[in-house]
Amino acid sequence: MFTGTAIGKIGTTTGEIAFNTGMTGYQEVFTDPSYTGQILIMTSDHIGNYGVKQDEVESDRIQIAGLVCKRFSYPYSRKQASASLDEYFTVNNLVGIADVDTRQLVRHIREAGAQNAIISSEIEDLNVLREMLDACPDMSGLELASTVSTSSFYTDGDPAAPHRVALLDFGSKKNIARCLVKRGCYLGVFPARSTAEDVLAWNPDGIMLSNGPGDPAAMDYAIITVQKLLDAGIPTFGICLGHQLLSLASGLSTYKMHHGHRGCNHPVHNLISGRSEITSQNHGFAVAYDEALAETVQLTHINLNDQSVEGIARKDKPAFSVQHHPEANPGPHDSYYLFDQFIELMKANPVQH
Repeated sequence: MFTGTAIGKIGTTTGEIAFNTGMTGYQEVFTDPSYTGQILIMTSDHIGNYGVKQDEVESDRIQIAGLVCKRFSYPYSRKQASASLDEYFTVNNLVGIADVDTRQLVRHIREAGAQNAIISSEIEDLNVLREMLDACPDMSGLELASTVSTSSFYTDGDPAAPHRVALLDFGSKKNIARCLVKRGCYLGVFPARSTAEDVLAWNPDGIMLSNGPGDPAAMDYAIITVQKLLDAGIPTFGICLGHQLLSLASGLSTYKMHHGHRGCNHPVHNLISGRSEITSQNHGFAVAYDEALAETVQLTHINLNDQSVEGIARKDKPAFSVQHHPEANPGPHDSYYLFDQFIELMKANPVQH
C-alpha cells in the first residue's frame, strides 16, 4: 500500500498497473487506446508542468484507468496550453494519486510482475478496497479491442490518393492514420469486428492492422479475419496488437509478459538491415517465435533488452508487422521507414480490382 495526494477526480479506480519510462508526451500517452484498463505509473519526476493542448491526443478521450506519479504540477508553463493537467483529469473523470515513491513502486513491479491495483481517494476501509481489487479482471484472456474501436466505418484522406488502405481499428492511435495519409493513402477505417468480406468489399490496395488493448489470443474474430485477408494476397502491415494478430494468424503464439515494455526509449535491432533503432513501445503481451515455421515466417526485429520478438514478415505473403510503434508520438522517428516499406509493398503487389 502506498499513500499520497489525490489528483483529478475524487473517486476509486482499478486496473492492471504498468509503468512508462518516457520523459515527455504524457498527454499522447494518456489518450493511447492501448492503455485501456490500465493504471499507469509515469516514471518521469514531473508530470503536468507543460499543461494540455487539444491537438496533442491519440484518441478522443483519456484511455488510462488511473495515474500514479511522483510530483504533480498544477501550474503549467506553456503559453500554447489550454488547461492544467488536473483540470483535464477532472473533466475526463480520471482518478489519480501523486506524491508516491514511483521508483520504489516500479522496482516492486519489475520484481513481482504485472498485477492489478486500486486507487481510491474516497474509501479508507482496506477490507473494502481488497474486495474491489479482487473483483478486477485479469488482463490475460480479456478482449478489449472492440470496446475502444470505432463503432462505424468512416474514411480519412483524399479519395483521389494513389493508395486505398483498409485500416482495421482495434484501438488505433491517430498518428497511424496521419502517417498513412501523409504518404498518399486514402483510408477506410473499419470497426474491430468487421469481417474479411466487409473489408474486401471496399477493394483496398493494402491492409493496416492497428494497435490496441487486451489479450490478442482472446480475439478469435480478428484472427479469422486476418487469415482470410492474408489468403486474399493483399499487402498487410501490422503494428503492436496488429503484429500479434498477424503472428497468431500465421501460426505463432503469444504470451503475457512479466511486466511489459512501455516508453519511448527501447532499443530494437533490425535483423534485415543490421541497424538498430530507438523505439516507442506499449505492450504487455508478446509473440513467441517458432523455428518450425521458418519456411513461412521470418523473424525481422528483436528487442535488444530482452531478445523478445519485435517484428516478423511472411515469406509466402506480402505481409509484415512490428511490435513497437513506428508512428511514435511520443517518441523517436527511427522507425518511420516502415510506413514507406508498406507503400513499396503495395506498389510491388498491386491488387486487381
